[in-house]
Amino acid sequence: MVRTLLIRGMLVGVVAAVLAFVVAKILGESQVGHAIAFESAHEVAQTAHEPEPVSRTVQSTIGLFTGLLVFGVAIGGLFSLAYACAQGRLGALRARATAGLVALAGFVGVYLLPDLKYPANPPAVGNPDTLGERTSLYFSMMLISLAVVISGCVAARRLAPRFGGWDAALLSAAGGLVVVGLAYYVLPRVHETPEGFPADVLWRFRIASLTIHATVWATVGLLFGALTERANRTVPAVPPAPVPTLAGERPMASSGGSPVATGA
Repeated sequence: MVRTLLIRGMLVGVVAAVLAFVVAKILGESQVGHAIAFESAHEVAQTAHEPEPVSRTVQSTIGLFTGLLVFGVAIGGLFSLAYACAQGRLGALRARATAGLVALAGFVGVYLLPDLKYPANPPAVGNPDTLGERTSLYFSMMLISLAVVISGCVAARRLAPRFGGWDAALLSAAGGLVVVGLAYYVLPRVHETPEGFPADVLWRFRIASLTIHATVWATVGLLFGALTERANRTVPAVPPAPVPTLAGERPMASSGGSPVATGA
């Protein structure tokens, strides 16, 4: 069962990667080009020209698609495992609703909450010397966000018998927001946007990043849920086992009467 869900999730991740690639080409690539142009215009002139190891054309086509493909397959696989854990533990929800909630929780925990603290930046934004520190801060925020989302779901489920489903969800969300707010306050702020960088390019790049991630998670959740629900409907029903009879007796009558002996 888990193997089937895992394969289904990874295949759905491929579809999500294709859609995300289209979104990235439409919304994100132009902003990356503007950022690279800004970076090139402000670089210190060098005596010797160093050729790019990978051309910009390859980066924006094969490189972009490969990165999104790996990301989509990974998200699809992890999502399928999370779905397998959540299945049957969210009340009487069907497969499509369960997949939608798991995808929403994953999007909030993996991307949205960390991104609000440490948003995505285009090329030319960020000091290369602090890359390791910024990466550690981002993943720390991601772990905190995932812990908040998972613990919030568990708390809502345990509080539901006492407060009801809606109030339990609100209480859990309020507690999670408090923890996230404290994390935002404690973790250091990072601001390394160079002077003169176009604000509209930075804003549009971050909107494009948000749209790409939302496309991946929405596609995985909706398509995985639809395929799983369809698979559940097409599973053949197991016929009831025949009632064993003693030697010399006829099977039970459909009306529920007693068996009639045929022998002496």
